[in-house]
Amino acid sequence: MSDASRLRSTIFVGGLENSVNEKLLADAFLPFGEIVDVTIPKPELPSSTDQHRGFGYVEYEVAGDAKEAIDNMHQSEFFGRIIKVAAAKPQKDSNEGLGSKTAIWETEGWIAKHAVSEEDRQAALSTVNVKTPVDDPMQGLEEPDIAGPRPE
Repeated sequence: MSDASRLRSTIFVGGLENSVNEKLLADAFLPFGEIVDVTIPKPELPSSTDQHRGFGYVEYEVAGDAKEAIDNMHQSEFFGRIIKVAAAKPQKDSNEGLGSKTAIWETEGWIAKHAVSEEDRQAALSTVNVKTPVDDPMQGLEEPDIAGPRPE
């Protein structure tokens, strides 16, 4: 199965109660179709006493089954909590977005999108060097000795 079709057939389930495990989650979503995999991420900190991070992923064999599960289970009650069920989003690269240790302008995507060709750079420099005469807005105000409008 390709990554794109895998993503379309995977759903995100958020708001899980601490006692929910992978078997319970699979049993709850089994009526909507054949399940390939159920994952509930564990806490990143080893000192954490939580069983999991409060969300999980259910991957179906067919993308239509995932849509059916989203339509039927979103905002439903599961173990005393209202759960959020949505299509899973692709996992971001650790070098992208918030939390990245790389400046945005150093990433390949940003460079490709905002890169300026040498020809454009030369054209921009040539227009900067051309000085156009600009009317001085302060011209004629050298000797303001009275306030108010000028007498005509």
